[in-house]
Amino acid sequence: MNNLKVENNFTSQDDLINAPSIVANGRQLCDLELLLSGAFSPLDGYMSHKDYSSVLNDMRLSDGSLWPIPITLDVSQNFIDSNNISSGSLFLIRDEEGVAIASISVTDIWEPDKKIESKCVYGTTDITHPGVDYLLNVSDKIYVGGVVSKLNMPRHYDFKDIRHTPESLKKEFDRRGWDKVVAFQTRNPMHKAHKEIAYRAAVDNNANLLIHPVVGMTRPGDVNHYTRVRCYKKILDKFPSNFACLSLLPLAMRMAGPREALWHALIRKNYGCTHIIIGRDHAGPGNGSDGKPFYGPYDAQVLVEKFQSEIGIEMVPFKMVVYAEGISEYIAIDEVSENENILNISGTEFRERLENGDDIPDWFSYPEVVDELRMVYPLKQDRGFTLFFTGLSGSGKSTIANGVMSRLMEHGKRAVTLLDGDLVRHHLSSELGFSKEHRDLNVTRIGFVASEITKNGGIAICAPIAPYSGPRNQNRVLISNSGSYIEVFVSTPLDVCEDRDVKGLYAKARAGDIKGFTGIDDPYEEPNNPEINIDTSNMIHSESVDMVINYLEENGYI
Repeated sequence: MNNLKVENNFTSQDDLINAPSIVANGRQLCDLELLLSGAFSPLDGYMSHKDYSSVLNDMRLSDGSLWPIPITLDVSQNFIDSNNISSGSLFLIRDEEGVAIASISVTDIWEPDKKIESKCVYGTTDITHPGVDYLLNVSDKIYVGGVVSKLNMPRHYDFKDIRHTPESLKKEFDRRGWDKVVAFQTRNPMHKAHKEIAYRAAVDNNANLLIHPVVGMTRPGDVNHYTRVRCYKKILDKFPSNFACLSLLPLAMRMAGPREALWHALIRKNYGCTHIIIGRDHAGPGNGSDGKPFYGPYDAQVLVEKFQSEIGIEMVPFKMVVYAEGISEYIAIDEVSENENILNISGTEFRERLENGDDIPDWFSYPEVVDELRMVYPLKQDRGFTLFFTGLSGSGKSTIANGVMSRLMEHGKRAVTLLDGDLVRHHLSSELGFSKEHRDLNVTRIGFVASEITKNGGIAICAPIAPYSGPRNQNRVLISNSGSYIEVFVSTPLDVCEDRDVKGLYAKARAGDIKGFTGIDDPYEEPNNPEINIDTSNMIHSESVDMVINYLEENGYI
């Protein structure tokens, strides 16, 4: 593909102001920034239909260049229709503040089969995979391909001194006198074992080290990048002088396992790296709904090693190290003697120790790193959380939610806010109807308000019907970044809900007086793995409330 075009295609300021435009979401803005900076070279824009199909089937662009992840711009059908977008059209891509970041000269417009894309890229259509969930439930239905032209680079106000383009990072390597550089890809905080692994990888290859963390979209529930970067800066001080440097990568991860690992290698090659560490289950999202891992533990290493000569960056396997108590140091796991006592703390155990206020041993991490993370993982009893009730009309959601609110108010330790479905409809979403689009928007609004309450240490209790899994999953992702998300599925069967029918709504729906009524002529998508499941068919009100309160007590929230 051609080099990136940087001139704009508009002849006047009026053309820019009056041009059709979309507002890019977080993932789209990450992709656009890496297109504009050259980090996605050889791409010069969003893929054509031909390139897209070739990438799905062969992990190559139509010209034969290796590229494993589709880079596409998704837009709504309404945007296409209302602006008469077709091949040859121009439109703008803006950030959330309205700044025009780039224009796109359209070459292709098509509606993809996203289940095929999901199977090709992720190897699954299981929506417990965050990349699959985004593709099937969040992204818009139409793809647009075309060359992008830079108008402004996306603006960042944080850590500006360690945000580099590929060109500026290569110049930094030259300034330091580095000719061999090992990239350490990470989306998690680094502790002593990670520092040792990265150090050994660089020394073994007679190279220097680039700590290159992802600060775009990562896996839901990951530590926010502000905290992680502060931790990385403290780790940087533990290396010898001029041995390592830190730079931030605004990448939106797909968690696509082997394909993603190959993608990471290509990107780091563009940044001037000669080596990249590929870990066990690199960029894997864990287990699927069947309880099995999406990818094999070494699939990513095998794939990158297969293509490393072609792309010109060497794969360094992540060599597991463990702490040997007898000699008080980290050693490679294959060097452990039979009688050596090995100490280890899993990521889950580490978080639990933080949340419980337990000590973190010095052999595991650095005190200054632990101090940063204690601010992200305060004691559970001090953390904000959201209780998200979902279920059919008449299932008992609002009744239970009100009872739980009263019990929490009686407890009196934190502010409690009830976002009941009817109240939200009246105060926050009065202009919305009951189409799927409007229902999704209503649930998304509830999630945003709940995330702000949670982030500030409060308790949000939400009780909409929320019939569709997509917006509920989006809320889980959003709120989990701020605190804890507890989904309560009030699973009372439809026939019981109809028998109650206090408002007479089911009767009207059965008679055809109400259209699109959940459970009658509109679907309810049941949650897959709710934290709490309550069937109120044979329960009195207080028993249902007790179930929720008992869960909160048993899990340390109150």
